[in-house]
Amino acid sequence: MMKLSKYEKETIINWNEAESTASIYTFNTDLKRRLAEFSRKYPLLCRLERSTSEDSVTYVIEKSRRSVRLISPYSEERLAAAREYAKQHGFQVLRAEKESA
Repeated sequence: MMKLSKYEKETIINWNEAESTASIYTFNTDLKRRLAEFSRKYPLLCRLERSTSEDSVTYVIEKSRRSVRLISPYSEERLAAAREYAKQHGFQVLRAEKESA
C-alpha cells in the first residue's frame, strides 16, 4: 500500500437529479467519523458502501440529508465583536504564519 499525499486524499460528493441518493467518497477523518455516527443512528438514510485499505470510505446517503452551506465573510463589526469577546473571555488569538516567497 502506497502512502497518499494530502493533495491525493480527496472528498468527492456526487449526486444527480434523477436519483434520491448521493455518494460521498472521502479520506477526511472528521467527515468519516460523522458519516459513521450518522449511519449507525439512521441506517435507512445512510450506509457504508465501501472501505479501502488506503483509508477511504464511500457512503450512500439520502439526498435530503446532505447540505451545502456557504458562509459569508465576517463584517468588520462582527470581527471586532469577536475579538472583544475573545479578550474578555481569555482566548488567545492565533495568527497564521506568512509563507515566504
